[in-house]
Amino acid sequence: MSAADSISIFAEGTFEEQILELVNYLARTISEDGREAFTQPFHDAVSTVEGQKPIDEDEDRKREVLGSVLEQVKGLGDGSAKEIEGFFNLLFSHFLALFPLTSPDARTHLDTLLKAIVSAPDHTATKFRILSNLFNALPRRSPLRLSVYQTLLEFASASDELELLGVSGTEVDKWLSEWEVSSEEKSGFLKLLVHAFAKAGDSTTSFQYQLIYVRSLPPSSPVAQSAAMDAVAAALRLPSYFDFDTLFRLDAVVAAKGHELFALLQIFLNDGLPQYKAWSESHADALSKYGTSEHNLDAAQLERKIRLLTLATLGFQNMGRDVPYSVIATALQVEPSQVESWVIDVIRAGLLSGKLSQTAQTLHVNRATARAFEREQWELLEKRLQAWKAGLTGVLEIVSASRKKAGGDAPSSGAPAAAAGIETPAAAAQVAVA
Repeated sequence: MSAADSISIFAEGTFEEQILELVNYLARTISEDGREAFTQPFHDAVSTVEGQKPIDEDEDRKREVLGSVLEQVKGLGDGSAKEIEGFFNLLFSHFLALFPLTSPDARTHLDTLLKAIVSAPDHTATKFRILSNLFNALPRRSPLRLSVYQTLLEFASASDELELLGVSGTEVDKWLSEWEVSSEEKSGFLKLLVHAFAKAGDSTTSFQYQLIYVRSLPPSSPVAQSAAMDAVAAALRLPSYFDFDTLFRLDAVVAAKGHELFALLQIFLNDGLPQYKAWSESHADALSKYGTSEHNLDAAQLERKIRLLTLATLGFQNMGRDVPYSVIATALQVEPSQVESWVIDVIRAGLLSGKLSQTAQTLHVNRATARAFEREQWELLEKRLQAWKAGLTGVLEIVSASRKKAGGDAPSSGAPAAAAGIETPAAAAQVAVA
């Protein structure tokens, strides 16, 4: 929500008049008999006695009076949605104008105000607008922005309305670079995002923030290593996540290399089904330890993922070639009749593209994804480039020979040949390379 969306219905008048408008709004929740007793102290506070500086010229008095008003905000008050929003917009405008945002008083008043807003019953949409207005009104670098957005996020999560925030990774990165808060506070905010999206059932987005959260922590700290293993477990649980090399490049993950999940991560990064089965047999109770009762590591799902990764690796090693069904069946430890089903699954997962031949019982691999790109993969790429270069050289030699033969059959003058569109071998080579 932009600042232009803000609504204010108390914008007119002097400071004294606006304060009394705020007080009269708060008094609506008080019985008729008690309203005068509630409002009179505020009338006295904004009045100027003889010899006293007018309140409009006295910042300290204005701050003291507004502080008294803030202390009386116990909820949203008794008004329509527009009146509630207008009340808080005016309150915020004075708060931002009178209190230095880095002062302890500003922090104390803001925390009390945020609790009063979110704890009030009903008016969910209005609360979102009030908090969004405050967030947008605060300076971009203010640390108070973190407090307001954390409140928004917690409220949205508790209300199962997280989608209303429309939060994106790009925005989060920008905010974290702007907010003048400690690295610990930034990490706490990222952790809150992880839990909020997990609670909303968006495991993919939760995992994305989990990676950022792990990167925000000191790699050697126990908190970082615990978070890193949680991220590994989350990656293993996600049915469509196969980029385990990204996890292996996190310092906190490497620092936890003695953990049993680190060994499992290495298998998913470099090895195949036999190694997974060996790990599973030696860690019989491990899968149930990582996650909730509804989100434990699932043995069948892990076995499916390691088979898909094994097939992708086999494809990467045989790009441009035909792989017999029997070779695939052996690698996946499945019956030859199941090969086509597994190939279709790996293609759907985006790990490989190719063409099946039921007649020849082969898979022709056009493209495949490497699970990691280390020395072995670079060497394989070099061999393919050398083969491509040799093939291209052969093509150029054939083209050159054809041009020479065509040149020998043509008239001695070079002009007709050029007119006929015949290129020289050098020109043909340049075109082919380009």
